[in-house]
Amino acid sequence: ADVITFRNGKTAEITNTDAEGRVVLADAIARACEDEPDWLIETSTLTGAASVALGNRTAGVMGSDILRGRVIAASERTGEAMWPMPLPPELRKGLDSSVADLINANMNRLGGMLVGGHFLSEFVTEGTEWAHIDIAGPAFNSGSAWGYNPKGGTGVPIRTLLTVIEDLISTAADA
Repeated sequence: ADVITFRNGKTAEITNTDAEGRVVLADAIARACEDEPDWLIETSTLTGAASVALGNRTAGVMGSDILRGRVIAASERTGEAMWPMPLPPELRKGLDSSVADLINANMNRLGGMLVGGHFLSEFVTEGTEWAHIDIAGPAFNSGSAWGYNPKGGTGVPIRTLLTVIEDLISTAADA
């Protein structure tokens, strides 16, 4: 397997070339953290496991407790279904590598979305409020239109992201 070095100096053994999105996103997260943001929210169709766990209409949200909670609260106000997901420490062990800091994906099907979240968390600077929204399920609607979601690309999580940003600006203005 190949071993790559990321922007932040961490290395990953590439054990699954189909998990390429998280490899690209990891460098983007590392780069964003160089700017020392107060808040970091990113989103992707990270894992098919998100759809298995939550279906086609609900996104999974992982990250720091505070920002994850704010994203969930915003999603409830916008009508974009999202569910808070944990990052259990025991699942992080599934990313251990004998030749690098971590592997990009394990072949164990258990907790796939959470393992993907653990991978991304490795690139978030300690103390940064962070949330990842896995939109694998609701990003594309192959069935009939429902709610404000048309058939095809739904635009999830744009409404939630805008609401979270408005909330963060409002909170900063009140401080």
